[in-house]
Amino acid sequence: MSDQPVLHVKGRVLVGPQDVRDELWVVGGRVSYDRPAGARDVRTVQGWALPGLVDAHCHVGLDAHGPVDADTAEKQALTDRDAGTLLIRDAGSPSDTRWTDDRADLPKIIRAGRHIARTRRYIRNYAWEIEPDDLVAYVAQEARRGDGWVKLVGDWIDRGLGDLSPCWPREAVEAAIAEAHRLGARVTAHCFAEDSLRDLVEAGIDCVEHATGLTEDLLPLFAERGVAIVPTLVNTATFPQLAAGGDAKFPRWSAHMRRLHERRYDTVRSAYDAGIPVFVGTDAGGSLPHGLVAAEVAELVAAGIPPIEALAATSWSARAWLGRPGLEEGAPADLVVYDGDPRADVGVLAAPRRVVLNGEIVE
Repeated sequence: MSDQPVLHVKGRVLVGPQDVRDELWVVGGRVSYDRPAGARDVRTVQGWALPGLVDAHCHVGLDAHGPVDADTAEKQALTDRDAGTLLIRDAGSPSDTRWTDDRADLPKIIRAGRHIARTRRYIRNYAWEIEPDDLVAYVAQEARRGDGWVKLVGDWIDRGLGDLSPCWPREAVEAAIAEAHRLGARVTAHCFAEDSLRDLVEAGIDCVEHATGLTEDLLPLFAERGVAIVPTLVNTATFPQLAAGGDAKFPRWSAHMRRLHERRYDTVRSAYDAGIPVFVGTDAGGSLPHGLVAAEVAELVAAGIPPIEALAATSWSARAWLGRPGLEEGAPADLVVYDGDPRADVGVLAAPRRVVLNGEIVE
């Protein structure tokens, strides 16, 4: 007999895109597909259940000006949670958010340490700003601080050129990525433009953020190496506004940003068609608000990715890529329940009926 409170999820449980169950049980904060014997305190939730959504590019503890206090970081995390995001890959933050690991009511965070950028080549107060000779040492430092990821800034505006350009020499990134891999960490990089991509991929990088500069000639290389992209289309949508602000001082950069924006959907669809793994990320926490995961999934669909694949990019596939469980037997009960089938209409992601984190319904 069980005296533990039990949650019973009925309707359709999307364990995988084709693996659909009629119900699951939550006992002791864990998923079970066997009805617990003698359960006395049962609460039932009905609807379409998905594993807790993944935002694979989200910055808890950061705003447009740099690190924020714990109260602000908490509000950011709660906003993501209430939108259904229960697993975050924090793609770079100067804040120490380890305290969130002790909060069962906050999303789980996989950290990439602090951004590593070239001197005066990134947003102020965000990154370690260093020169190439120090790159290996800083990558090793952040690999030890993070949760299996390191974040580089691969390109940024070069004020001398008046346009985007790569931040690191090829030999520097080769040595740095090799060191990260030696320490068991994967490496990702912020990249808007075209010119940094080949060197990073050939140097062994694991993922590219934004990837707006991805061109047809690079698609086979990305696919062959299994390099994932996180397009952050809700962020790319801001490029025209950014470009307008640079017209007077950096017209070449502004024109480049507009071109990248104009072809953004074609870039993402071409990557998907080439077999490149594509995952959902919002880039929340810089200039963008939190809680945008549903909007990013909708943007992937607008780019031409089939809805079921866009859904996988924030659920089953994303969790497998990050090494975290979904709704397998015995997994932590992190799930979101919706009124309709999100495989048929990803728009339902914008209105969760219930969020369940660590087996507890978020009220």
